[in-house]
Amino acid sequence: MTQEKSGRLIKEYSDQVLAGGVIDSDLYGKYEVKRGLRDISGKGVLVGLTEIAEIVSYIIEDGDLIPCEGKLYYRGINIESIVKGFIDENRFGFEEVCYLLLFGHLPGKTEFEDFFELLEENAALPEHFVRDTIMSASSRDLMNSLAKSVLTLYAYDEAADDISIGNVIRQSIRLIAQFPLLAVYGYQALAHYHNKQSLVIHSPQKGLSIAENILHMLRQDSSYTSLEARILDLVLVLHAEHSGGNNSTFTTHVVTSSHTDTYSSVAASLGSLKGPRHGGANTKVVQMFRDMQEKISDWHDDDEISAYLVKILNKEGFDKSGLIYGIGHAVYSLSDPRALILRRFVEKLAEEKNRHEEYILHSKVEYLAPQIIGKMRKMYKGVSANVDFYSGFVYSMLDLPEELFTPLFAVSRIAGWSAHRIEELVNAGKIIRPAYKSVSRHIPYTLMKDRD
Repeated sequence: MTQEKSGRLIKEYSDQVLAGGVIDSDLYGKYEVKRGLRDISGKGVLVGLTEIAEIVSYIIEDGDLIPCEGKLYYRGINIESIVKGFIDENRFGFEEVCYLLLFGHLPGKTEFEDFFELLEENAALPEHFVRDTIMSASSRDLMNSLAKSVLTLYAYDEAADDISIGNVIRQSIRLIAQFPLLAVYGYQALAHYHNKQSLVIHSPQKGLSIAENILHMLRQDSSYTSLEARILDLVLVLHAEHSGGNNSTFTTHVVTSSHTDTYSSVAASLGSLKGPRHGGANTKVVQMFRDMQEKISDWHDDDEISAYLVKILNKEGFDKSGLIYGIGHAVYSLSDPRALILRRFVEKLAEEKNRHEEYILHSKVEYLAPQIIGKMRKMYKGVSANVDFYSGFVYSMLDLPEELFTPLFAVSRIAGWSAHRIEELVNAGKIIRPAYKSVSRHIPYTLMKDRD
């Protein structure tokens, strides 16, 4: 078959699907379908219970849902308190949060030291893994590279299919420790084979936090400032978990409920996180601001900024999606607590990096966008900046390549996924299988000889 004929057939198949595959939108209302497992007010359909994290975005008053400032709890502890705690003690926080999420309580000093040592011991990848897996058939998309690496690690695990809790904890600790290497080395392979850059592979150093090791392994000279490492650590903490209803964590529950292996479960969640509506949003935020900075002549002019945002909402600006990336969240309304925490540290980093004007532009968009969205679109709840709004800016100020933005989200969220996988197995519920109603009409089978 010629390439021309192949292309023509694909086009015909696509036209057929588009012509006959669209379901009448009125049917969703008729059958009371909760699209996206959410009702019209934005409230999620309750499909499970968890002790790992809690999101608070509204209060109930006289039976009505009243939007409130967002709150996030890890194992019942307010994220604000967690962040204040390790910052006040001048410590890194991500490893402590991993322990908290996995085991349900804050570690004591000895418990933390043992856990930290366990992470260090499990960070090493199998012999020749970097050469044979990460460097082989290097992908231009690091999320695919990460998924390939995770699935390949299955072959190196003699107890890969054992879903006993002890074994899954062992696998989870190993994946938390190895994810930074898989992500950074995947980028080094991409930079070398696709961008013709020098190949530099640094081994992780014992005694360094995960955030420090990421910067150490990524940069050719392994240098970084204390502020850089601590803000990266903060981003990892804020992305580590977000309750069971987010797309990738719900994927963890769905796939785990089939009792598949840990590596398959994590690979499925990585596939979810890759999407620009989920983990890929921070990259879109950076790209949107880059376009904005080129199109707007005066970054201090509210009217000019507003006009740009209106064009986006009208699908006339940026990527024509109609989305102002980083603004709005499926759950939060008045505020995303992660964005508020991160914003307090972003200005300090912007000063260090001589990018204060960009910070001012972000602040203006954060203020103007919700007002414009509220005027132009029918909203059932408030809208505000989410964590992606500032995390992408942080990554760019840390000179991290855009290809690594979403993989770094995964480096953090593997902690939450692991906790939820363990919780699903411990509670051993039914396989997750929601209902879909068929709205197709029944038609008879026609023999081939009788078809046009």
